[in-house]
Amino acid sequence: MRIGLIAGSGQFPIIFSKAAKSKGFAVYAAAYLHEADPALKDCVEAIEWIHLGQIKRLIKFFNKNGVSEAVMMGAIQKTRMFLDVRPDMKAISIIAGMRNTHDDGLLRAFAAALEKDGIKIRPSTFLLPDLLAQKGLWTKQKLTKSEKADIDFGWNIAKEIGRLDIGQCVVVGGGSVLAVEAIDGTDATIKRGGKLGKGNAVVVKVCKPNQDIRFDIPAVGLQTIKTMHEAGVGALAVEAGKAVVFDRQEMINLANRYGISIVVMD
Repeated sequence: MRIGLIAGSGQFPIIFSKAAKSKGFAVYAAAYLHEADPALKDCVEAIEWIHLGQIKRLIKFFNKNGVSEAVMMGAIQKTRMFLDVRPDMKAISIIAGMRNTHDDGLLRAFAAALEKDGIKIRPSTFLLPDLLAQKGLWTKQKLTKSEKADIDFGWNIAKEIGRLDIGQCVVVGGGSVLAVEAIDGTDATIKRGGKLGKGNAVVVKVCKPNQDIRFDIPAVGLQTIKTMHEAGVGALAVEAGKAVVFDRQEMINLANRYGISIVVMD
């Protein structure tokens, strides 16, 4: 069995590749330069390093290796789209046909182009269902009354910015929105919000209402807790069944150590 991997940054592509190999898959990775971890090459059958926008080269690599199914995972620094992108004619034709280049629309159009060329896009978690967050309070530290109120408020705000395809995360404190995720990403959002919250803030990260769960599913992990601690943020809320969690036990242990609450809601 063969599976293609379109890899951005972070540990998800490596975790997936190891899991796929253990289940009998040969993994062929198209990895984005300056994003994907160089260590990925040791976890896959073959790897092709590409620039953002090189869609024809990606398809050619998969076709050459008999790949008819693929997954997309790992982060792409959105600011890189303004600095290090080399669109080929296929990429240009996709973009030209779009009303805007928001995340969801761009990824859906990219996936549709691959599927038109015979490469079916599978959900990024189809081999790793255990990574999906399960409902409940994960930590010893329970939510305070004010944190619960801020999370309830922040949840609706996060869903709304998701509906507008702006981001997936907000930081709330004292009933006010302190930071909204945009092109700078989750960690930067937490830092901005925490600075304003001065020890009174929560993070809410949810799936967009119309999210295509094949890709760009929200992700949290050990680094999220480290960033929250540095920023003085006391609680994290994510969506059950619609968020990927890395290093779950280590994340919980660190949150308990710092007195941070983690709650998974639906």
